[in-house]
Amino acid sequence: MRKMTMVLFACSLLLIIFPSCGYAAIKTSSPLSIGQTLSSPGGFYELGFFSPNNTRNLYVGIWFKEIVPRVVVWVANRDKPVTNSAANLTISSSNGSLILLDGKQDVIWSTGEAFTSNKCHAELQDTGNLVVIDDVSRKTLWQSFENLGDTMVPQSSLMYDLSLGKKRVLTSWKSNSDPSPGGFSLEITPQVPLQGLIRRGSAPYWRTGPWAKTRFTGFPQFDESYVSPFSVVQDLAAGAGSFSYSTLRNFNLSYITLTPEGEMKIYWDQGKRWMHHVTEPEHSCDLYGACGPYDAWKDEFEPQDISGVNFFQMHTIRTATNNFSSSNKLGQGGFGPVYKGILLDGKEIAVKRLSSSSGQGTEEFMNEITLISKLQHRNLVRLLGYCIEREEKLLIYEFMVNKSLDIFLFDPTLKLEIDWPKRFNIIQGIARGLLYLHRDSRLRVIHRDLKVSNILLDEEMNPKISDFGLARMFQGTQFQYSTQRVAGTLGYMSPEYAWAGLFSEKSDIYSFGVLMLEIISGEKISRFTFGDERKGLVAYAWESWCESGGFNLLDRDLNHSCKAYEVSRCVQVGLLCVQHEAADRPNTLQVMSMITSTTDLPIPKQPIFAVQTQNVETSNDVSTMSKDLFSVNDLTHSVIQGR
Repeated sequence: MRKMTMVLFACSLLLIIFPSCGYAAIKTSSPLSIGQTLSSPGGFYELGFFSPNNTRNLYVGIWFKEIVPRVVVWVANRDKPVTNSAANLTISSSNGSLILLDGKQDVIWSTGEAFTSNKCHAELQDTGNLVVIDDVSRKTLWQSFENLGDTMVPQSSLMYDLSLGKKRVLTSWKSNSDPSPGGFSLEITPQVPLQGLIRRGSAPYWRTGPWAKTRFTGFPQFDESYVSPFSVVQDLAAGAGSFSYSTLRNFNLSYITLTPEGEMKIYWDQGKRWMHHVTEPEHSCDLYGACGPYDAWKDEFEPQDISGVNFFQMHTIRTATNNFSSSNKLGQGGFGPVYKGILLDGKEIAVKRLSSSSGQGTEEFMNEITLISKLQHRNLVRLLGYCIEREEKLLIYEFMVNKSLDIFLFDPTLKLEIDWPKRFNIIQGIARGLLYLHRDSRLRVIHRDLKVSNILLDEEMNPKISDFGLARMFQGTQFQYSTQRVAGTLGYMSPEYAWAGLFSEKSDIYSFGVLMLEIISGEKISRFTFGDERKGLVAYAWESWCESGGFNLLDRDLNHSCKAYEVSRCVQVGLLCVQHEAADRPNTLQVMSMITSTTDLPIPKQPIFAVQTQNVETSNDVSTMSKDLFSVNDLTHSVIQGR
């Protein structure tokens, strides 16, 4: 018995001399002093005092245990080192927070929160997470995973929450010997889809590329066969998102760090040594904007990630639009009102505010962001950014001084400002934009809602196609698609799309044909009728072409400014575009050639005229619609068809 007592006494003496041997938690009664360490239960991580690169400054940090060289993954007092050997890390007896005291018992660092309970302790988990726990309720009151430094480890995460105005980022060290916050930060952006962004100060420096199911597209090392440890969760309705990762290649110990030079590096442990996995940015041309918008360094000059869509805070947009004042309202579209705004730097913007009853939900909203961010052409409107907050969904576009084409075209006074040369230029500009969408962009896009109110005009009356909420991207050799959800604007919709849900390049061509006839005549497809039979604009265009080669269709106020052969040619092209059968319509490349050349044109067949019906209510029930395509108004709406 005496021998056993001596053994227990000796063990107790060892714990006093070498407290790190069995150190389980930091308490008010058992602070952590210099020379002591706190280990995680499984021995993966260790907490203690360290001096970077043998400097005299002391910091409290967490590092991987028993791996050389030491890698510090978290630092408490980044901004304020201690130099006194009497410093210690303890739990405050007054409010339970974790505090770092210097030799004079002054608080150098703390968790920054006063807890209701002063009966707390701090422990280091096997995940590397330092937590403060209430001894009574066992609730976690604070954790280092919510206060990251320059490094992520498995199960930690980057995040943003727009409703709370919070985000969690990595911030580089100032240098390898100074852990105070440096010039670079790594965050995830709330765009759709989410991506990682390194900033240098406040300026974008490098991007991961958008998230694509299991990987970021900007990592050439991660092809589609890569078994990804990464995970992204994005809740558009809540305005929140997060990025985390599990273990890399089945190794428990790994880390992602942001260096003082602005490089993101990924490492994993391989037999007590670190194996380098990834460094990004890898080349100078990978840097944001270093080699132009298409990053000419990679893949034989094919464009890489060009989305770059900015996220705007709601308070910024409210300020810019004078809280969506009616005096700032530019117009009303099918999906909601559009407002003019002025940012603090004086830049003018147009804000499309999607109404909850608009029919454009999250799918269309994401579709418009994803599509238009990848399209760059002088005849397409440019998306500057977006905003999501609770039920609010906003799209922010470049501001067009002259608003939309319909404002000029159908106003008896303003229409005089767009003479025939300007109208002919507008027709050609729209055709160029369509040609880019259908043939020349790296995406093949069908707009599905081409109409006069979706053509915006800049200060020089150059047209820009807008509103891509209904647009669809075609893959490979796909040339036609079928949908049960017919959405668009009656009068502009091709017969096969309105009646059978079939859309293709040729359905956009039909819409363009109607648009041409409206531009030539100055008449609106939804309200123009003539004769006792109340024939519509297409019928009038056909009769005009038969009688005068189409010249009689021209807005009479333009007779003095036009070239008769250009008008006649445009009417003929317009009639070719509105042929009943899609096979009889020209493709976009042919349309462009027809408009800009003097070659002989095919003779159009007589169109199957739509009965023009006015003052009828919009119906979403296809059974109430006759097989005569009628136009009610110019608002975009959906018709759900069972197939």
